[in-house]
Amino acid sequence: MTLLPEKHVCVTGAALSEIARPSGRTALQLTADACLAAIADAGLSPREIDGIATYPGKSSEGGGIAPVSPSEAAAVLGIAPSWILASSEGFSHMAPIFNAITAIACGLARHVVIFRTVAQASARQRARGSTLMAASRERVDGNNAWTVPFNALSPVNTFALYAQAYFERYGAAAEELGAIAVNARANAAHNPSAIYREPITLDQYMAARVISSPLRLFDCDAHVDGATALVLSHRDAAKDLLNPPLHIEAMGMAVGGLWTGQHEGDFTELPAARRAGDMLWSRTDLKPREMDCAQMYDGFSIFVWLWMEALGLVPRGEACRFTRGGERIAIGGELPLNTGGGQLSAGRLHGYGHIHEATVQLWGRGGGRQVPGARTAIVSNGGYGYGAMILRRD
Repeated sequence: MTLLPEKHVCVTGAALSEIARPSGRTALQLTADACLAAIADAGLSPREIDGIATYPGKSSEGGGIAPVSPSEAAAVLGIAPSWILASSEGFSHMAPIFNAITAIACGLARHVVIFRTVAQASARQRARGSTLMAASRERVDGNNAWTVPFNALSPVNTFALYAQAYFERYGAAAEELGAIAVNARANAAHNPSAIYREPITLDQYMAARVISSPLRLFDCDAHVDGATALVLSHRDAAKDLLNPPLHIEAMGMAVGGLWTGQHEGDFTELPAARRAGDMLWSRTDLKPREMDCAQMYDGFSIFVWLWMEALGLVPRGEACRFTRGGERIAIGGELPLNTGGGQLSAGRLHGYGHIHEATVQLWGRGGGRQVPGARTAIVSNGGYGYGAMILRRD
C-alpha cells in the first residue's frame, strides 16, 4: 500500500527563541537562535540540514509580521539547502510544513528546518504606522482590503461578528468564552516562555474592557517578538536522532473565506476549517476522542470554539458548553486545551507556538503543565487559510 506523504515524515526537533514585548535582539538573531536550537535538539548539525522553509517569506508591508526570508536565514545558519520555500499563499501558517512534508517524501530533502518569526512588538513600539489604524496609510492590500472599507480596521472587528452570531444562535454566554482565557492563563503560569503568567479569574475577565463587542481584552492575543523553529526529517533518518520521533499522523488543509475576500456560512462556523478537518480525519484511523490534548488556534478566543467544532472534537453548537467552567479543558481534564497558554497568554507566534507546544507535550517536557501520558496531539492553525495536523508518539 502506498503511504501518504506525511507518513514518511517525523518532527525530530523543536525550539523557541526568546519571546518578548519587545526583544532586544533583531528578528534575524531570534530566527538564528530558534533554528540552531531546534537543529541541536534533533541531534543534527547545520550542515546536515538540506531544506528550509517559512511562511509567508519576508514581507514588504512592515509591521513586524514577516521580517526574515528563508534565504537570509540560510545564510546566517551557514546551510546550503537543496530545497527552499517561502510563500504568502497557502493553507495558513502550516503551509511550509505541508510543503516540506511533500519535499521530504519526494526525496528533495532529508532534514528541513521550518521557522516562523515575528517582530510585531518592536514594530508597534517604533511606530503606530505598523497598524491599520494609522491615518498615514493610503491603501491596504491582502485580506484587509476586503474588510477595511467596512470599518473593520482590525481582525477583532471581523471575528467579533462570529462571536456575536455564535452567542445568538447557540445561547452561549460570555462566561463560557471567558473560560478559554482563564484556562490559557492558568496553563501559561507553568510556561517560562509565556508573556503573561499571572493567573486571572473569571471576574477579572468579565470586568475587562470590551474591545469589539462581545470580545473583551483577554479574548485577544498578544503581539510579541520571537521565533519558533521545527525540524522535519524523513522517518528513516528520524529513528537515529536524539528525540523519539513524532509521527505526522495526518494533515488537513483548505483555502477559503475571508482569505479570498469571500464570506461563507452564517458566521457561526468556519466552513474552510471544516473542510480541513474532513481531510484530516480521512487520512487516519484515529478518532477525535483519542486526542490527548488540543492546541487550537486562538488569535481570538472565538476561534477555539469554531476550530473545536470544525475538527469534530465536539458537536456543532456544543463547544460553549464544553468549555463552561473550564474543568473539561484543564490539564487533567477530558481534553486539555492550549496547554502552554496559547496566543492569548503565551504570545502571538502566528500559530507556531501551538505546534511547538504539541511537541512539548508529546516529549514530556511540560513540567507543571504536562498532560500525563500524552501520546497524541491535534493542532489547528489560521483564520484565513486553514490547516490542521495530528502528531503522534509511539
